[in-house]
Amino acid sequence: MAVPAQALGTEERRDRELLEQLASAKRTLISQVSRRIIGQLDVIENLVGAILAGGHALLVGVPGLAKTLMIRTVAQALDLTFSRIQFTPDLMPSDITGTELLEEDHATGRRVFKFVKGPVFANVVLADEINRAPPKTQAALLQAMEERTVTVAAQTYQLPNPFFVLATQNPIEQEGTYHLPEAQLDRFMFELRLDYPSKAEEELIVTSTTGATIAEIRPVLTGDEVLQMQQLVRRIPTPPSVVDFAVRLARATRPHDPNATADIKKYVSYGAGPRASQFLTLGAKARAAMEGRPVPDLDDVRACAYHVLRHRTVMNFQAEAEGVGMAQLVEGTLKAT
Repeated sequence: MAVPAQALGTEERRDRELLEQLASAKRTLISQVSRRIIGQLDVIENLVGAILAGGHALLVGVPGLAKTLMIRTVAQALDLTFSRIQFTPDLMPSDITGTELLEEDHATGRRVFKFVKGPVFANVVLADEINRAPPKTQAALLQAMEERTVTVAAQTYQLPNPFFVLATQNPIEQEGTYHLPEAQLDRFMFELRLDYPSKAEEELIVTSTTGATIAEIRPVLTGDEVLQMQQLVRRIPTPPSVVDFAVRLARATRPHDPNATADIKKYVSYGAGPRASQFLTLGAKARAAMEGRPVPDLDDVRACAYHVLRHRTVMNFQAEAEGVGMAQLVEGTLKAT
């Protein structure tokens, strides 16, 4: 039963109003993005959910599915600074974080080192084709994604707030690519898979992209509003049953856990770590908030399960040989948990 507004305290009323604003902002944001992106509604919603939860997202799909365009459009719909990094095999860490240059101080005539910030110093960073850079360059993002800081020459610099890495990856390209380190994959809140559009959607895509008119995207959220909504998502109470379910679900992907299914024990080398439990809970809270609900439930956790667990579980050679996919194992774990 709904609680009358007059019975709520000042803080509760403010959170209730913010919750309504968040749900409205989510609808407006998705509406803006959908002006340019045809279909892929589930991916767009989860991308917005990751942003509202303060997490990073990895978009995986074959070429031509508008992965890069989707991220650029979301960035345009947010009044935030944006930078794009095209990952290539010759990309260096300093091309991401920035570098120190030797400059002459005209007042004193002395030469001093000056740090020039790289493209990672933006609110929204598009890491395009992130698996094309070697491990040395990948490591440049680890600190940024986890601590929102960059250390260069023993000096630590704070990144803008909010800060998101939204990356794209082509699953079928093999030449000139590098497997992302598990430590970096674990820092992505969601891995979102894009599929081919339906015939009707593809006809709309062709019609809208081969004409002279380009859809205009209007910013609907400022940086301060995004931060405010992130804090609201954090304040949403999580029932013990939801936390218990999220933890049991993550632990059930570990082959040595008593609750692991026979398939997990047979096909998985390493299961998801504690970040999976955290992101399952945060994702559930963000999903509830986007629908205007003050408390998440078990269905919210289930809805996030594939996106959170898929890239955190290392499958063994037998799974690859038998063609067993992670989606199949997550489905079995959901039914058993």
